[in-house]
Amino acid sequence: MSRNGEKWNREETILAFELYCRTPFSKISQSNKEIQELAALLGRTPGSVGLKMHNLAHFDPELQKRNVSAMAHGSKLDYEIFQEFSNDWESLFYQAQIIKAKMMGLPAEDILEMDDVPQLPEGLSREQMVKARVGQYYFRLSVLNAYHNQCCITGLQLPKLLIASHIKPWDISDEKTERTNPQNGLALNPFHDKAFDKGYITLDKKFQVVISSKIKDIPMDEETKQWFMSYENKTIQMPDKFYPGKAFIEYHNDFVFLGI
Repeated sequence: MSRNGEKWNREETILAFELYCRTPFSKISQSNKEIQELAALLGRTPGSVGLKMHNLAHFDPELQKRNVSAMAHGSKLDYEIFQEFSNDWESLFYQAQIIKAKMMGLPAEDILEMDDVPQLPEGLSREQMVKARVGQYYFRLSVLNAYHNQCCITGLQLPKLLIASHIKPWDISDEKTERTNPQNGLALNPFHDKAFDKGYITLDKKFQVVISSKIKDIPMDEETKQWFMSYENKTIQMPDKFYPGKAFIEYHNDFVFLGI
């Protein structure tokens, strides 16, 4: 059933925002396969879905800082959805999957694969566990897509070997505003992910790689050392959206990095 020309409702806008959050701004177009799929689900044209995503982009503070051109206006509902979920990513991704299941006429358990949820810790509900898993999945998806599926330090372009690394460690991040916030993520290869996680490297306020003295003197073959040290003071490849958050980097500098 076609809804072209009809006013967008809350559920449709949530789905458009969820897709916006995991789509590079430069790839919002009618030819984007995921935009086409969402359009088919909503009974709208790909152009209409793309326009809605551009309307939502109007409220994106990161795009405003970079003077990236978006639509000159957005609706009151667009603003409300952006404000409601821009600091509650886990709820956004979870609700989007529930809405999709409803529109597809499927049980939520099917689309969320709840049968794969392991035995739950005492005191944690099944919904909380599934919500957390959905959030973790879309954190990875959003971070890797923002970095065009390549390591932000080495440029490695093999998603299977990339990790969506938390800048502020997951276990001490706020469940609602930090754990699944794409601005708390970097796309890294496994080696640099581990070095970053253990504090052997960090980023400065200019997004340049800083290497700790704790690793400079560790024995290794000369080729490996030259390769590793070649990235010192190099600026990372910046994402299309969701620039690394200043507060997250400062936390990593102060509490994770082992020092120069």
